[in-house]
Parts: sequence; C-alpha cells; structure tokens
Amino acid sequence: MEVKEGLEGIIACKTAISRVEVEDGKAILEYRGYNIHDLAKHSTYEETAYLLLFGDLPSRRELKTFEEELKDLRELPAQIIGLLTHLPPFTHPMVVLRTAISYLGSMDREKHFIDYDHAIQKAKSLIAKIPTIIAYYHRIRTGQNLVHPNPELNHAENFLYMLKGEVPDRIESRALDVDLILHADHELNASTFTARVAASTLADIYACVVAATGALMGPLHGGAAQKVIEMLREIAVPWRAEEYVLRKLERKERIMGFGHRVYKNVLDPRVVELRNLAKKLAKIKGSKWFDIAEEVAKAVYKHKGLLPNVDFYSACVYASLGIPDDLYIPIFAMGRIAGWTAHIIEQYMNNRLIRPRALYVGERNRRYVPLKERP
Repeated sequence: MEVKEGLEGIIACKTAISRVEVEDGKAILEYRGYNIHDLAKHSTYEETAYLLLFGDLPSRRELKTFEEELKDLRELPAQIIGLLTHLPPFTHPMVVLRTAISYLGSMDREKHFIDYDHAIQKAKSLIAKIPTIIAYYHRIRTGQNLVHPNPELNHAENFLYMLKGEVPDRIESRALDVDLILHADHELNASTFTARVAASTLADIYACVVAATGALMGPLHGGAAQKVIEMLREIAVPWRAEEYVLRKLERKERIMGFGHRVYKNVLDPRVVELRNLAKKLAKIKGSKWFDIAEEVAKAVYKHKGLLPNVDFYSACVYASLGIPDDLYIPIFAMGRIAGWTAHIIEQYMNNRLIRPRALYVGERNRRYVPLKERP
C-alpha cells in the first residue's frame, strides 16, 4: 500500500458543491460553479446558503421566502437557553456551541429522518439558530440581558445586534456578511470531511455537525484565527513583526495563519477579499491590527516563502468589529454551517460508507504470555 500522510492528494468522493483548484498558476474557489469574488461582491450570506443547499441561485421570491424561514427559526427553545446559563463560565464558546447543537438534536423527535426534505429543514434550523446560540452565550457569560432576534435585520446584522445590543452600521454588517460568504464552504477541509464521514454512517445531521465542530476547533483548522489575533496582540506594534517571526522560526515554532494544503504557492482567493475588508475596516475603525498583520505577512514570505491563508486576515476583520477573541471559531462555524449541511445532504443522497485503510507498521506475530508467567 502507498501511504499518503494526511490523505494529501487523495480524491475521497465526488461533489457538486464547491471547487477548490489551482489552474494556470491561479487559485480557484467556486460555489456551485460561481466564482467566490462575484459572490463576495454581489451576494449575501442568505443567498449563498441557498445556493449551497439547493444548487442554484434563487429567484427573488425564493430568496425572500428563504430569508423569512431563517428569521422564523432563529429563536432557541427555553431548554437550550437554560443549558447556556448553567455551563461553567470558563467554557470555550466552541464547546458551548457543539453542546447546544447536540442538545437540539436530543429535542428533535425526527432527528433520525435523513430523507432530503427533513434534512433540508434541519439545515435551515441550524443555520438560523447557530448565531443565536453564540450571541446568547456571550451575553449570559458577560452578565448582560439577552438581546432577542430582530426580524427586521438580515443574518449578519442580526448576529451583531444580538451580540452587542445595538444595530451595527452598514459597513460592519456588510463586512461580516462577506466574511460568512467566504467561510461558507471549501470542499473537503478537515471539518467537512469529518461531517461526511459521520454522514456516511447515516448518523443524524446533528451528530454530523457536532463531529464537524470538534474538528473545526483544532488550531490547525478553524482555531487558527484565534491564534492569529493572540499573535498580533503579542507583537503589539508593526516594527516588532519581523523580529517576532525570526524568533519563532529559530525555535522551529509554527506561525499561525500561513500555508494551505491546496493553495501552496498561490494566494487563496478568500485572502484577497478578506485583506481588502481588513484594510477598509482598519481605516474606518482606526485599528492597528491590519498594519501589524501586513508586516507579519511580509516577514513570513521573506523568510519562509509562505502565503497567508483564510484565517490570517479573518482575525483582523473580527478584531476591528470588536468581536471577542474566543468567538472567532464559532463565527467560522456560523459561516461554514451552510457548507457542512450541504455536504451532509449530498452524502446522504449518494452514500457509500467512508472506510479507508491504514498501513500497519507495528510488531507482528507476538506470542501471548499468560499473566502468571510474566515477571
């Protein structure tokens, strides 16, 4: 058997959801055939979620109906709010999110129904409720009154409103909207693959999403954005960036927010959009994080030849929006839930159990010695 560590380069399944490739030296990301730059410029998160779930852009009527459905599904059952109030205050919000999703599954009498119609309805409910879970827990842990969903606000606006208690300005809400679009899907990343492995066993959609959240939390996946802002806070000023990078490299330590398994020598198209967002927000908000990040990016490329990935400038965007560091991973999940559920449904509809092999490298043919004969 030939071993491909990390399954690098292995084609594990077919998908019609997103395309991640490098063609003629250019990085490509498409959702259902639509270029990510066009979606970032013209779409909304709701429209993008519809596209990922249903395969086509909606008509105006279809989008309006979908938006209203999501708004109607935003509020949480009282039992979930009770759960959020009883979790230890030091619990990481990502642990809270996966626990709440699991609890939602326990309340769904039809959770094991995985036919298309049931799966789509559950996907809508999760897309709508995840922002509320994140915002409510943050309000609870900081001793603030809950801010309930506002049906007059879109998905991104409503989240910032529930989180902060005031309606965000248009620049803030659009920045988060674009960020969610850019995070909505990315083929077989670690968390999506985890979701599809769970779905291939015909596990319920809540179990699949909980599995995905566990994979996302790791610092080599969604957890990287939180590590990036912690790094930028440690550097503190732009002129210390190169010295910091050199010290890390001398100690052979990983610098978070750089490198990608597919986009190895080309710039991730999401980075282009997020960098523009981060730069615009920094100018408006007077944030220093973008300037520090730019110097880090220059130093890492100069001394290591690595390009930033999606997590790098996401950290600058979230920091400029005043979002607490430990909410960065949950917000990643808030965007990625559309892709996760689309992949889970695609797996359900054309399923084969995912069961790869491993090359055994341990000892063989060892003789068992009964306990009484051992020293």
